[in-house]
Amino acid sequence: MKLLLHACCGPCSLEPTRLLKAAGHDITIYYANSNIHPAEEYEHRLATLRAWAADAGFEVLEGPYDPATWEACAGRIGDAAIAEIEQARAKAGVKGECAGEREGEIDGTNEASSNRCKTVTDTNHGASAPDGASLFASATGSVAPRAAVLSVDPARREARCRACYRLRLEETARVAAERGFEGIGTTLSVSPYQYTQVIREEVERAATQAGVAPVFEDFRPYYDEATRESRELGMYRQNFCGCRISDLEAAAERAERKEQRAAAKAAERAAHADERAAEEAARAAHKAERAAYDKKQARKRAILKALREQGK
Repeated sequence: MKLLLHACCGPCSLEPTRLLKAAGHDITIYYANSNIHPAEEYEHRLATLRAWAADAGFEVLEGPYDPATWEACAGRIGDAAIAEIEQARAKAGVKGECAGEREGEIDGTNEASSNRCKTVTDTNHGASAPDGASLFASATGSVAPRAAVLSVDPARREARCRACYRLRLEETARVAAERGFEGIGTTLSVSPYQYTQVIREEVERAATQAGVAPVFEDFRPYYDEATRESRELGMYRQNFCGCRISDLEAAAERAERKEQRAAAKAAERAAHADERAAEEAARAAHKAERAAYDKKQARKRAILKALREQGK
């Protein structure tokens, strides 16, 4: 099958392309990732993908990079969730710094952006944000507090990711239909950190809507191999999914794991505190006994010396 394969990055493309090619598919890679923030990160991932694909013999097509549409579709869902948490924290008297808002920058009122993501937000469990709710943390210099990010309702996070998948996969399916591809697929399902069933649903939905075949496979069993291979190849490996909200989430989760490790070490030290105190007391007692013995021996030597001197 002539397949247009949506790819999120180079490392995640290694095993899916190998397996799909072995299955007989003629693969062209499509880099459609308006979710990636900032633009420098987007370009870094694209360059890594292109360098590897050139050696592997795959053509790479680049889709439009349109962060404004992503913000109007998926970004505002994430911002709405964080805003709700911040409101609850404020009512409870908990101080925290919200993600900053650039009012009117991206609020869904742009006609092109609004039309492109209407089908996304209409089916995301009612998750939406008011006009002006799109936020650019890098532009304002402020970020959502870690506790708020980690407290996001899983249903809200899944809704945000679904909107993100849908935007990118609909774009992939549209290009596939326009350029004569028979089907579409995605490398997203190689990651154990993604919503695999949601990805399947969105691949099938986008493909059916565009009149091409959906080609979905759960590539998660090959994640470890892709990780090993990408490291051997020296590929750039990002430490967050791509969007600005996932960057906050990943940083928060790393910080939380660090705190948990520190707490575990402290608990271990506390658990063995009595043992260490007993060992220290035993060492002190042994040292005191040794000092007393040395003092006694010194007195004996002094007495013997005195006796020898008297006998001369």
